[in-house]
Amino acid sequence: MTLRIPDGLPARETLAQERVTFVDGRWSLPEPLGRAVRIAILNLMPTKMATETQLLRLLGASPFVVQVTLLYLRSHQSRNTPEEHLHAFYQSFDQIQGETFDGLIITGAPVEHLEFEQVDYWSELAELLDWRSDAVYSTYHICWGAQAALYRGFGIPKYPLPEKMFGVFPHRVNKHQSSLTLGFDDIFYAPHSRHTEVRRADIDAVPGLRVLAESEEAGVFIAATTDDRQVFVTGHPEYDPLTLKAEYDRDANKGLPIKVPRHYYPEDDPSRTPVVRWRSHGYLLYGNWLKNCAFHDAK
Repeated sequence: MTLRIPDGLPARETLAQERVTFVDGRWSLPEPLGRAVRIAILNLMPTKMATETQLLRLLGASPFVVQVTLLYLRSHQSRNTPEEHLHAFYQSFDQIQGETFDGLIITGAPVEHLEFEQVDYWSELAELLDWRSDAVYSTYHICWGAQAALYRGFGIPKYPLPEKMFGVFPHRVNKHQSSLTLGFDDIFYAPHSRHTEVRRADIDAVPGLRVLAESEEAGVFIAATTDDRQVFVTGHPEYDPLTLKAEYDRDANKGLPIKVPRHYYPEDDPSRTPVVRWRSHGYLLYGNWLKNCAFHDAK
């Protein structure tokens, strides 16, 4: 449970209280790994600091030493994260193009209402998606990040939903053999928060892609290439217990059309405390993916 992250990153204090440990400067690692697992995170979320903590919490629960590089795209100006935070703790894509990584995480972004080519940083993101084919062993795409990668790499479209897919839904694991779902229960829960979807029929039509887990209510949840090197997750197993509540309260207070997140509050009553039913499988999914990243040299 050890991370190497930029010095002074605000997430560090929260994670230290949760007993995640950190290393600084030079360190030596025990066998059999002998080195840190290098993970880059392209954080496209407006609430970057909250997302940092959520993702680092899951990466920090692994038995590996994980060295994290936080990335941003120069072609987009963040309106919700101070420039000082980005300059202090993030690197731009062009600064790391000569490096290689064991894994890359690409987060979602609140741009689902736009066509992909209309997103202001689409050209730079497309360049990064092409670059990672040789520079990164495995990529984990989240929500809109998954939709963008499926579109860029395989021509799979996204479809608008009649209303927001919002809540914590039961999923089932399909019968494919995959290291990513090793140890999963037959039925497990995960949060979703999105206005668009990808469809199983489009994924099934592409050789080399498969759906690993899905929900009768929420649709495709985990898809991957047959070698598990590209992972597409349409939901948010990294979410904190109160993330959906914060989204609901924000929109309700603005008078926006938002329904109570399904299967989240007891009896769907927003006056009651939400029940967390997705935490263990969130850790398991990230742990399985990180293990693939750590030991790819041995394959």
